[in-house]
Amino acid sequence: MNKRKIFAVSGSTGKTAELAIHAALAQFKERNVEVVIFPKVDTIQEIDQIIAKAKKCGGMIVHSFVKHELADYIWDQGRLNIVDVINLLGPIINSMSGFFKSSPLEEPGLFSRLNKDYFKRIETTEFALKHDDGAYAEDLNQAEMILLGVSRTFKTPLSVYLAFKGWMVANIPIILNSPLPDIVYELPPERIFCLTTNANSLSGLRNVRNQHLEGMADEYSSYHYVSKELNYANSLFALHPAWTIIRVTAKPIEEIASNIIGIYSRNVGNSSSGL
Repeated sequence: MNKRKIFAVSGSTGKTAELAIHAALAQFKERNVEVVIFPKVDTIQEIDQIIAKAKKCGGMIVHSFVKHELADYIWDQGRLNIVDVINLLGPIINSMSGFFKSSPLEEPGLFSRLNKDYFKRIETTEFALKHDDGAYAEDLNQAEMILLGVSRTFKTPLSVYLAFKGWMVANIPIILNSPLPDIVYELPPERIFCLTTNANSLSGLRNVRNQHLEGMADEYSSYHYVSKELNYANSLFALHPAWTIIRVTAKPIEEIASNIIGIYSRNVGNSSSGL
């Protein structure tokens, strides 16, 4: 069995990150782990190489960057490449800042930059919850990803999962014969992801809910109604071929999210290269 890899990345010796990783590993039974140290990293080119290696082997990155430019960059690249990135110094500096009642190095805003990943997750999670199920559609332009789909196509759990990964996500329900908010058609098409499935699977999922509701959602869960709703949703999607269709049938949330992130990253990259 191949060893799982954790990369300790630092602008200095890397010893701080290495010691922290080993201290954390002591709490787990997993021993087939290799800690790889990348010291004196100070360019985005080096970070790109480390991200590529972590992505290839499914590794995790723990960094102790003090330069906010590098901390910001490795966070963004980890997000785009689906690599877990942990900012080691952020939470510690946060606690010390509160303890000493002062900003680190007396530089306003330094902590918020160092701990960008922590605050970003709070921001994205709040955004996803606020914009769940079509709420506050008027500011969808702030979302990086918009999920469209009929009920029970995993819009909410996907939104929350992607938000934890650092993405600004909103979701909008498709209801039979009801129009989508006008703003959806004004957004860049690479942000729109259309969740779909087959009628048998969806009817089965809805029947579970119907049983929980003691038969109060018979029509909602019926194969006939589900088929009509999916056909309506697919007809909307067909009118906008630049939107991305994502099939969610029998797939775990993690796999669907990984697919969405990969497609988004490629689409945005292609869009930028064409400027």
